[in-house]
Amino acid sequence: MQRLAPADSVQLCCPVTDSSHVAAARRAATDLAARVGFDATRCGEAAIVATEAATNILKHAGHGEILLRALHSGATAGIELVAIDSGPGMASLPASMEDGRSTAGSYGVGLGAMARLSASLNAWSAPGQGAVFAMELWRGGAPPPPAPLELGVVSQALPGETECGDSWALACDATSATALVADGLGHGGDAAIAAQAAVTAVMARPTQRAAVLLEDAHLALRHTRGAAVSVVRIDMLEDRLVLAGIGNVACHAWLGSARRQLVSHNGIVGSNMRKVQEFDAPWGVGGMLILHSDGIGTRWNLDDYPGLAARHPAVIAAILYRDFCRKRDDATVLVVRDARGAA
Repeated sequence: MQRLAPADSVQLCCPVTDSSHVAAARRAATDLAARVGFDATRCGEAAIVATEAATNILKHAGHGEILLRALHSGATAGIELVAIDSGPGMASLPASMEDGRSTAGSYGVGLGAMARLSASLNAWSAPGQGAVFAMELWRGGAPPPPAPLELGVVSQALPGETECGDSWALACDATSATALVADGLGHGGDAAIAAQAAVTAVMARPTQRAAVLLEDAHLALRHTRGAAVSVVRIDMLEDRLVLAGIGNVACHAWLGSARRQLVSHNGIVGSNMRKVQEFDAPWGVGGMLILHSDGIGTRWNLDDYPGLAARHPAVIAAILYRDFCRKRDDATVLVVRDARGAA
């Protein structure tokens, strides 16, 4: 199984509120590209994409954020750049992507350049609801072969903290997957130790049942402050999803138009875990899973964002983070979609 976790892809956040932040975002993107092995040409392309993304935020919204993390697929490495704003939005994304189209007195070439230099660009925008652009650049230029599941994640520390007390992971092969979000009690370094211990325990043998994996995490967290943890097993042969959760990590599953919120029991993994129970839901092609810590508010509804549910999980995660991050705790939202057979 391929395993993805924050230890492999710590997510940087670059605020964009004035012109100096454009240069900072460009440097951060260039440094990350160099760290994953991009040559000078590819590093320069990453710098252009970051510059255009940050410049567009300033011109059209006035402020926003750029999130950066490393990507790994087998022996291939890349970077993800997500540009987020709460500006006036766009009535037509395709029209705005055309070179020469501008609503801010510029030449209007920024979005087109971002699309040309990225291996993939996914976006969502609507009038009055801002915009999100999620781009991938890969070391060899072309993206790796598509995986059966698409992943989107935002994981950010409480403002002022240097370590995020949340953690997440995804392990996936051709027929099954395991996803989890762990929220260490409190925030800061001790919370991060607890959350990462849960990830390490679950990823040690990710093909076990969800309840067994939660028990593994419970044992691993005995000498930490504890955490809220939700573990999900996805069986793509039987088209079934199974959750085992303790604490307030929310779990929502979709298949078609049907949405289910799966229940976690009260308690603390590593300290007070009296009952472990599995809950299941149907899964299949196009199915979607959203896990998030309590740093993300619960009163969201994807129907409030026309067309968002059909967008890439990275875009969905960014919108939920942008609009529902509580700003008083670490915040993590992980979105997974079954992409088998997608064009």
